[in-house]
Amino acid sequence: MTTTLTKEGSAAVQARRVLVLNSGSSSVKYQLLDMNDRSRLAIGLVERIGEETSRLLHTPLTGGGAETRERTGRIADHAAALKAAAEELAADGLGLDSPELAAIGHRVVHGGLRFTEPTVITDEVLQEIERLVPVAPLHNPANITGIRTAQALRPDLPQVAVFDTAFHTTMPEYAARYAIDVETADAHRIRRYGFHGTSHAYVSRKAAELLGRTPEEVNVIVLHLGNGASASAVAAGRCVETSMGLTPLEGLVMGTRSGDIDPAVTFHLKRVAGMSTDEIDVLLNKKSGLVGLCGDNDMREIRRRIDGGDERAALAFDIYVHRLKKYIGAYSAVLGRVDAVVFTAGVGENSAPVREAAIAGLEEFGLVVDAGLNAVRSGGPRLISPDYARVAVAVVPTDEELEIADQTFALVGQAESAGQAVPVGQADN
Repeated sequence: MTTTLTKEGSAAVQARRVLVLNSGSSSVKYQLLDMNDRSRLAIGLVERIGEETSRLLHTPLTGGGAETRERTGRIADHAAALKAAAEELAADGLGLDSPELAAIGHRVVHGGLRFTEPTVITDEVLQEIERLVPVAPLHNPANITGIRTAQALRPDLPQVAVFDTAFHTTMPEYAARYAIDVETADAHRIRRYGFHGTSHAYVSRKAAELLGRTPEEVNVIVLHLGNGASASAVAAGRCVETSMGLTPLEGLVMGTRSGDIDPAVTFHLKRVAGMSTDEIDVLLNKKSGLVGLCGDNDMREIRRRIDGGDERAALAFDIYVHRLKKYIGAYSAVLGRVDAVVFTAGVGENSAPVREAAIAGLEEFGLVVDAGLNAVRSGGPRLISPDYARVAVAVVPTDEELEIADQTFALVGQAESAGQAVPVGQADN
């Protein structure tokens, strides 16, 4: 790819690398990819930003080695974190000043209704992301910080936002609307947006490939099961329903989040228990789900406790699985015809007991898991249903960073193919 830079004095260069940044409230994850073969050149994580126990883990993947380097000691803020990451990349000959870097792709959690596809970040785009902070107060501010920091480091480079919500904007209005007063909802942007969109997009597409068909030919239920968990119903490549809503709290039982709950529980806690709004927020988002039910949010530990006869852990597991079954059944009804149910993310990819329990008893839906196939551990996409099953059950490892890199690289390439200069942001935004 020949990247055309709009900064005066810049030269056109062959650039086929993309840096992917995922900026959280106290962390920055990054990956550098070579889009010639979509391989990773380096991966890294800066965590506990702002604390004395800050840590940077950096793993170069070039030259046949994958030895992780570690830095410890206080990293003051996101700007310092990204600069430290840039130093580690430079030490491997992969610095951000390289003319081979085509663009920086940013994970942005909330894009509202405006951003339905990857978008080159301009001043106007950044302002709109800021306007969405009230509906994503835990996520968008950190994403914005990452964007501003990257712009300061490379003000001449195209920066692209890839939105978690974008894949779900194809939901029909009757699936996206809550049944509350329309004027109130519109005034405060209250509707179902959905999250984990890059994962659902990637996995649903890979599931179609696994079945030897195109995305337009299949209907798929995707179960993204990590510490955060969400389900989606994907018809012919388009999301028609998803479990998360205005925020990532709605839907499945998660590691620390309650998922679906009667809204009146919040009123009850305020009126009867005397809890503040902030205390209820913390309860439902950080002290509920699996950790609230049994004190652990690691599925491996929960399974170990179950094997040892722990009744609280067993109940937590049963509640978790029961919610999964409800969504599989509901989304089967929404889709009408299901070609595959697909498990992904940390729990979905690695917990055979969760997959087995979630599908057990659904034979009338055409769903069966082969115990032998389900027990196999593999890093690649695979079927875990027997050949005779009417509906495929699959495990497809997610790759959100690759999806962001692909979308970023494609967007920059499309602009250049059309002879358009790619906009670049300003360091002083």
